[in-house]
Amino acid sequence: MADFQTSTHRAKWILTPQTLAEKYKSVNQRAVQMLEKYGTTQVEVDPSGTLSYPTHKADKKLKPLSVEEEQFMRAFYEAKLQEVCSAFCFPHKIQATALQYFKRFYLQWSVMQHHPKEIMLTCVYAACKIEENHVSAEEIGKGIQQDHQIILKYEMAVLQSLEFDLIVYAPYRAIEGFVDDMEAFFQARDDEVQKLKDVLKAATAETDKIMLTDAPLLFPPGQLALAALRMANGIVGAVYFDRYLENIVARPNSGHTVSELTNLLDAIESLVKNYKFPSEKDMKHINRKLKSCLGHSAHDESRKREKKSKHKSHRSSNDTPNGEMMG
Repeated sequence: MADFQTSTHRAKWILTPQTLAEKYKSVNQRAVQMLEKYGTTQVEVDPSGTLSYPTHKADKKLKPLSVEEEQFMRAFYEAKLQEVCSAFCFPHKIQATALQYFKRFYLQWSVMQHHPKEIMLTCVYAACKIEENHVSAEEIGKGIQQDHQIILKYEMAVLQSLEFDLIVYAPYRAIEGFVDDMEAFFQARDDEVQKLKDVLKAATAETDKIMLTDAPLLFPPGQLALAALRMANGIVGAVYFDRYLENIVARPNSGHTVSELTNLLDAIESLVKNYKFPSEKDMKHINRKLKSCLGHSAHDESRKREKKSKHKSHRSSNDTPNGEMMG
């Protein structure tokens, strides 16, 4: 993780809670203003990434999504993103990178301007490319029965919105490093080594939960990894974790006291405990509002392409990792 200290990830994409809340409020307000002016929030994009805004004023009055409803919509598709990566058996690093791309994109845009299903798929595709796990847009589209042209259409717009900061630092590798370090620090016996392996496995699952919260936008990956390990150790009970934290802060350039580091890990764990996922009823209501805000044409057109693609292929359910995961 040495390069993280000089990375754009650290310099530009680790925010304070106040700044994060302000960004979400700001993008929501801009979309609301578009809705009031044009009667739609749809921003068209061509494959070059060029954006075009509505030029006419519509007559109908529509209800925009609230900041909280946008959060629910993002949460729904972040979970879908993890499902897609799992269905393709992608490494956790790809999943983490795609999630970070998705989260960063919606610091610039409202879900009322770009539908998160389309952005989610593009983020997975972009993450595969940057992490050198080459999968074509056609393969991704075929695997989950979606139109791959949508993925290609939004690729440049996503990259531009990320300001081409494509190197993402994920906590998964740090977890492995910390576990190796704990083995050495505690001079683990064979039975203790096995317990630490159980902690590693449990920490990976806890990290998957952490990645769905706002924590990746608020904390560096090393702290996310430590929080996941502390949560996992609480389940497995392998080591005296507070003693390990004391050892960490005693090292040169640690930058924190035990109390400060504990408070940071508590804050991450609190985000996981307070994480809210929308109910089916919530999503039906939000989807109705979103469809009207985006306007029918663009999203309905993509659905037509999806149906046309399905009719052509007539694939059996065994030919796809998870054909129904998109909902």
